[in-house]
Amino acid sequence: MKKYYLTFFTLLTTVTLFAQSKNQKINTDATNISDLINSFFEPLVKFLGSIFFFDPFAAMGLDLGAPVPLIVVWLVFGAIFFTVKMNFINFRGFTHSIQLIRGKYDDPNDKGEVSHFQALTTALSATVGLGNIASVAVAITIGGPGATFWMICAGILGMATKFTECTLGVKYRTIDKDGNVSGGPMYYLSQGLAKRNMKKFGKVLAVLFALLAIGASFGGGNMFQANQAFAQLESQVGFLQDQGFWFGIGLAILVGVVIIGGIKSIAKVTEKIVPFMAALYVLSALTILGLNFTNIPHAFGLILKGAFAPDALFGGFIGVLITGFQRASFSNEAGVGSAAIAHSAVKTNEPISEGFVALLEPFIDTVVICTMTALVIIITGRYTGYELEGAQLTSSAFQSAFSWFPAVLAVAIFLFAFSTMISWSYYGLKAWNFLFGNSNLASNAYKVIFLLFIIVGSTTSLGAVIDFSDMMILAMAFPNIIGLLIMSKEVKLDMKTYLDKVKNGIIKAYK
Repeated sequence: MKKYYLTFFTLLTTVTLFAQSKNQKINTDATNISDLINSFFEPLVKFLGSIFFFDPFAAMGLDLGAPVPLIVVWLVFGAIFFTVKMNFINFRGFTHSIQLIRGKYDDPNDKGEVSHFQALTTALSATVGLGNIASVAVAITIGGPGATFWMICAGILGMATKFTECTLGVKYRTIDKDGNVSGGPMYYLSQGLAKRNMKKFGKVLAVLFALLAIGASFGGGNMFQANQAFAQLESQVGFLQDQGFWFGIGLAILVGVVIIGGIKSIAKVTEKIVPFMAALYVLSALTILGLNFTNIPHAFGLILKGAFAPDALFGGFIGVLITGFQRASFSNEAGVGSAAIAHSAVKTNEPISEGFVALLEPFIDTVVICTMTALVIIITGRYTGYELEGAQLTSSAFQSAFSWFPAVLAVAIFLFAFSTMISWSYYGLKAWNFLFGNSNLASNAYKVIFLLFIIVGSTTSLGAVIDFSDMMILAMAFPNIIGLLIMSKEVKLDMKTYLDKVKNGIIKAYK
């Protein structure tokens, strides 16, 4: 392990010293760096956007008042389908989910690397993050308060999708002789479809997913996080002004210390950080909402009115719906398949049990935390008349209540970004290993590239980063949901068998 730390720090130090010796302007002229990076990413974003955000309705000559990206339609269809197919497990399975994360059914003899609670916090650390802070602000800025309603709907429906994909993630995982687990869509797409005489098709979907997952780990799971963390800290800490490059170097070192240890190291960090940062952020939001308690009914009125208003801010009713679902999907990642990679490492011999645990993620992420963020922004009125974007808009809303709140939020945002990056590094690594093997050379190559992208994210503009993030993360849903639809009957049968075992006492509580 020591030699891996030495390797990483040697590489990062080399990059830092090279940059310092060859280009002193990096420290004083971050704008030029950002322009240079954007000159590469913006044309790429434009090209990929024409593919991933294709509007099928516009292509057919139909004008719905706003662009309707195919990926959003796909996610909505999948969420509704799995909710009905799994007999509304999003509601029926809630109590059992709580029992599982409390460890009531934990068997220490089960195979795996992490507990139900650790698997949940690892997955939540990738979803409960800047998507809850920045994406909510983006959604309300574009779609008005009504976008919040559709974000909540997307979160509730997404619970069934998470249940399905994380069940399959555990069922088709592989465990090597050393007990290391590999799982996720790459494996259930290739192995699950092979069982149905669709081996080549499954392999194509698995490879496509892996490529997109790697891109997503560099985009939404890395650059977007670093970008927003720096933007918030820069506004609070004077000496960080225009120092995005050096902030990225420091953050890369911190992330590198954790990700070298793999999933067990990541889980140990996230099980401590996630509850703390969630409590810190939620307590801050609740404080503001408590002080403005009488305005909450009016805020919900604006949300409901805006959700169905024909003259909403962006494209009317359809525009608000699309904005809400798109931002919610970016935040909770239901249908994207990323969480299935983390949940695959859980200690259990019952794949369905982890599906129950996973369905809590969209509820915590979107229904609870995103709604709180939205209410703070709406009650403070900061969504109109202020030339702010992303996390800075949310920070401004918090600051309107207490001048010192942005400092608290800055800490929360940094922790959100840090935890999201370490989890997404694991997702991207597993996708990378699926394509290039599990050798130390392959793994270390990915980790070094991932750390370098932190520096990229700290210096580029929000527009290019968020567009790239959207495309990579949301596009993962294309191959993933195809596989989920094909294997949904299998999951439903497994669910029925599991629930019968619990009811009949075959599966017993240990605590």
